[in-house]
Amino acid sequence: MPHSLLIENGVIVTMDANRRILDKGHVLVEGGRIVAVGNGVPAARSGVERINASGMVVMPGLIDTHAHAGHTLTKGLGDVSEAWMNVTGRIYAEATDPEFWAAEAALSACERIKCGTTTAALLFGGGPDIMRTETPEAVEAHMAAIADMGVREVLAIGPNRPTADHVYRIYGHKSYTEVAVMPETQLAVCAELIDIWAGRNDRLRLAVSLPVFDARELENDAVYDLARKARDLARQKGMLLVQDGHRDGSIAANDARLGLFDQGSLLAHCIDLTDDDVAVLKRTGAKVAHNPSALMSVSGRCPATELMEGGVTVSLGTDAAAPDRSFDMFRNMFQAHRYHARHFRDDGVLPPMQLLEMATIEGARALSMENEVGSLEAGKCADIILVDMRQPHLWPPAHPVQRLARFANGADVDTTIIGGRVLMRSRKLVGHDEDAILVRAQRAFRLMMKRAHLA
Repeated sequence: MPHSLLIENGVIVTMDANRRILDKGHVLVEGGRIVAVGNGVPAARSGVERINASGMVVMPGLIDTHAHAGHTLTKGLGDVSEAWMNVTGRIYAEATDPEFWAAEAALSACERIKCGTTTAALLFGGGPDIMRTETPEAVEAHMAAIADMGVREVLAIGPNRPTADHVYRIYGHKSYTEVAVMPETQLAVCAELIDIWAGRNDRLRLAVSLPVFDARELENDAVYDLARKARDLARQKGMLLVQDGHRDGSIAANDARLGLFDQGSLLAHCIDLTDDDVAVLKRTGAKVAHNPSALMSVSGRCPATELMEGGVTVSLGTDAAAPDRSFDMFRNMFQAHRYHARHFRDDGVLPPMQLLEMATIEGARALSMENEVGSLEAGKCADIILVDMRQPHLWPPAHPVQRLARFANGADVDTTIIGGRVLMRSRKLVGHDEDAILVRAQRAFRLMMKRAHLA
């Protein structure tokens, strides 16, 4: 008999098409999906687990549309971004093994559960352009750990930039071998992994990642050929195509040379866009992951508000989890407001409900998952969080959406539910030992530091 769950007596922020807010409502879950959302308490049912949400907001789980696998174990390894990028690139290439990627994945998932992020899209590596896709083992280790933790994830895998040479270390029991990494091989491994994981776990999806190339780079035959093959792989397999770092005309250049974008494209950062870039986004339906806490948002501005006014889907990402940011989506909602309010010198831009939309239903739309997650509606997956509002910084009990977008933080999440399974209750993981996750991550971190000869 499928597990049934009744969440009652809470303020329900549905994020449905009507943006209904129910002052004292309920959400009924059966078999991992929502079957009813409404006011009051439904008729008594036998065999239902009940959760009393009195004093809490019940809302859809948060959706982070751009972050990185690997980064969680590189925090604190550089005082400025350039130093961190250099160290991280060396670590990924020379000091990791499948256990590093598994331990990091468990830690990353633990952080997401504890801050209410139920779905995240992660680039496997990145930043310094080091993708560990030369063989399947690292990705398999990550995916197995994420599956065990129970979170929902889209993992973008792909090749390195073909205009640079890469040599990786593959560790055995007491030694390592060095291998030259070829982007063509990486793309073949990605295709293999996509086939392996097709239908294997309904919470996990793979996507295809591709470095961002500018107009000059696209004149290189090797770059053009790789980009074309990655585009074709994504479309043939029905996968998202994910890119990290578009700016200054790169969207228009890739559209003109490759016809790279469609509704299955998710483009992170998108700063200092040209008029032609914006026109391509509007015409192709490509989606944007805006990351207000990211380093790229320091060097340039994503015109998120203008894009949304023009009909472009803009979601919210954390770019987590290093060198200076976390998976806390509440923090990013607040920062997004301040980022654009300062630009326009108008604190009326990005009102609270719009910020919640970016972090929930618009995030789902960016991942082509709007029919599955992002709002509390009958038929959707039961990805639900309960936010404890009975706290000094969230008091008095009025205007719940404003309190969530302006004052809440990840530590206010009391309960996290994914697919109807309770993963955290009263701030305690259910079914996992948080201390064991930390110990495992520390062990992997120390071995990585030793291999990288870092103090």
